Amino acid sequence: MALIIEAMYDGVVLHPLEPLKVEANTRVRVTVEVVSEDPKPPRSFLRTAIASRIEGPADWATNLDSYLYGDDNEPS
Repeated sequence: MALIIEAMYDGVVLHPLEPLKVEANTRVRVTVEVVSEDPKPPRSFLRTAIASRIEGPADWATNLDSYLYGDDNEPS
């Protein structure tokens, strides 16, 4: 069984930030990964696309298949 939890280190002991569902005196293996105090949320694709200022025809959404796959139909 593997658990991923966050803990606070006080300079001597790791203190879990949530209860562990492990019986007392159970031997465990601990891997330590430092977590930044203020993690930045991932940027959304929409924000990235807007920031890219991609330009295209005004009817892109309506005629996407025609532009992507070159349908025989002319864009309306």
